[in-house]
Amino acid sequence: MKMSIAIVVLCIGLLVLLITYLKVNSFIAFLLVSLCAGVLLGLPLADLAKSMQKGLGDTLGSLVTIIVLGAMLGKLVASSGAAQQIASTLIQLFGEKNISWGLMFTGFIIGIPLFYNVGFVLMIPLIFALVQRFNLNPLLAGVPMMASLSVAHGYLPPHPSPAALVAQFHANMGTTLIYGIIVSIPAIILAGPIFAKTLGHIKPKPLKTFAVQEVAADELPSKASSFLTALLPVFLLVVTTALDVQLGQDSAFSPFLHLIADPAMVMLVAICFATWTLGLRLGKSMEHVMGIYTEAVKDVGMILLIIAGAGTFKEVLLVSGVSNEIAGYLGSLPIPPLVLGWLMAAIIRVCIGSATIAGLTAAGMILPLVAAGGVNPNLMVLSIGAGSLMFSHVNDTGFWMFKEYFNLSVKETIRSWSLMETIVSIAGLLGVLVLNQIV
Repeated sequence: MKMSIAIVVLCIGLLVLLITYLKVNSFIAFLLVSLCAGVLLGLPLADLAKSMQKGLGDTLGSLVTIIVLGAMLGKLVASSGAAQQIASTLIQLFGEKNISWGLMFTGFIIGIPLFYNVGFVLMIPLIFALVQRFNLNPLLAGVPMMASLSVAHGYLPPHPSPAALVAQFHANMGTTLIYGIIVSIPAIILAGPIFAKTLGHIKPKPLKTFAVQEVAADELPSKASSFLTALLPVFLLVVTTALDVQLGQDSAFSPFLHLIADPAMVMLVAICFATWTLGLRLGKSMEHVMGIYTEAVKDVGMILLIIAGAGTFKEVLLVSGVSNEIAGYLGSLPIPPLVLGWLMAAIIRVCIGSATIAGLTAAGMILPLVAAGGVNPNLMVLSIGAGSLMFSHVNDTGFWMFKEYFNLSVKETIRSWSLMETIVSIAGLLGVLVLNQIV
């Protein structure tokens, strides 16, 4: 038992070494570590390659459609100006005195369909424009929005890591989304507008180099189209989940409802709707819209490979039996499973830097605990998601993006960005534990 755990710890250490210090591509690093783990754990060599291929295929099989269509939707929302329209509308709604709150809600709504890096780059011009227009401290404007984008990235499907965890734990994506929104609200309030008030002594001067040209006001899609298109996946998942509970399994509508409630079908409906509302209806050609979708796939190609690589590692741990051994050992510890999931993801996140890798690696080890029952799989998705956001620092690309865009020192970035991520992570865990007592 101790030897098996030592081997797993050694392999995770090797993963950290390959990615952080040797700068090996994350997908290749996962394959090498999976191979190493299989050999050390005594898997028959003839079965090792098959296990790795099975892990890769099983992990991607249920996720490719969701992640790729999600990326397409986010790219179209961004390039059409819909995200800019949503942001402008919410800022007008909240007013000058409550800009921090307006930016927080903007980040959350835009963060649902947009991948984190896309949302980050997209919203920077808006933040800088507001900083100049209202003479704001850039951090007072930026931190609330970045907190919201981060929470959406870590907690909410159809983002890659939460979507992958839902698939691995056989959770319900609609239920996870509803729980995730409930847990997200206090987390982004604490880490956003409230925490930002403690940063008044830091007065950075953002670099004008990073300003991006905005879409002209007369070329923006309507407010109704922008909001409805961006939030349609959320609406469909929530409504179908609620109807499924209300009507029950015996309803004549149940088979149709289950088809529409499938996350891949939800994203397909959303992308078809978006093609019309943010593309053809605005005078864009089908070729132009499809070109946007092609670019979106390029944006998520490496994310898919990282998820696939994590799937090979998970499968090796399962097939070798060590995952069950670890689960049995962890289950005997006087620590609640939800806290264990959070803690494992948090440790890997601090070591590696990638929230996606942290979440998926922790999931591979905690999976048998979830499969054995006794823990709500939807809440475990959120717990690991929250842990995967813990204390972003110098080994995380998000840390450096925030530092460079806001022109901060490393110390100032730790004081603002790193602490914001830590608050988001801890608040998320507390929210999950409270929700666990209720549901």
